[in-house]
Amino acid sequence: MAEVKLLGFWYSPFSHRVEWALKIKGVKYEYIDEDRNNKSSLLLQSNPVYKKVPVLIHNGKPIVESMVILEYIDETFEGPSILPKDPYDRALARFWAKFLDDKVTAVPNIFLRKGEEQEKAKEKVCEMFKVLDNELEDKKFFVGDKFGFADIAANLVAFWLGVFEEASGVVLVTNEKFPNFCKWRGEYINCSQIKESLPPRDELLAFYRARS
Repeated sequence: MAEVKLLGFWYSPFSHRVEWALKIKGVKYEYIDEDRNNKSSLLLQSNPVYKKVPVLIHNGKPIVESMVILEYIDETFEGPSILPKDPYDRALARFWAKFLDDKVTAVPNIFLRKGEEQEKAKEKVCEMFKVLDNELEDKKFFVGDKFGFADIAANLVAFWLGVFEEASGVVLVTNEKFPNFCKWRGEYINCSQIKESLPPRDELLAFYRARS
């Protein structure tokens, strides 16, 4: 039996946050894909408060919430650091990770709205992209030249956003409006640490088109 298990949804950016952290660390794990409409008893027992993925189970003990799991993985397993070693850089990474975790969940909802309600939601989210674009000026990643904690927290806007845009026909981000963000996104998608672990774009596109 595997020492480490990950309960997730194949299409969930939050599940993939944890997968990427495990792969960066070189941790062997068993992945269990959950059914959102028929959650397993293991998931319900492991996360009785929120009843959602991702859940990391290490030596029989469950850890929940993707960003909490990332810190646990970084502190528990040997391998490349996900959080910076320098205290200031570590604080910076945590700040941007918190900012992103708080803000990015509003993005998918835009594509479910119509008319004036959608336009108001777009304006609000574009304010977030302005902040990110300013922060990413002259930067490869959020903290220095190393892909890390804050970048993992941004995976919904780095990869899933493009899928949402194509599925819905609603475009939020262009190179003209947010050049620094778009440059960072290009670095992100082609980053060797995660490129091979990105979910199949065509499958994601078909999945979200079916749901829209």
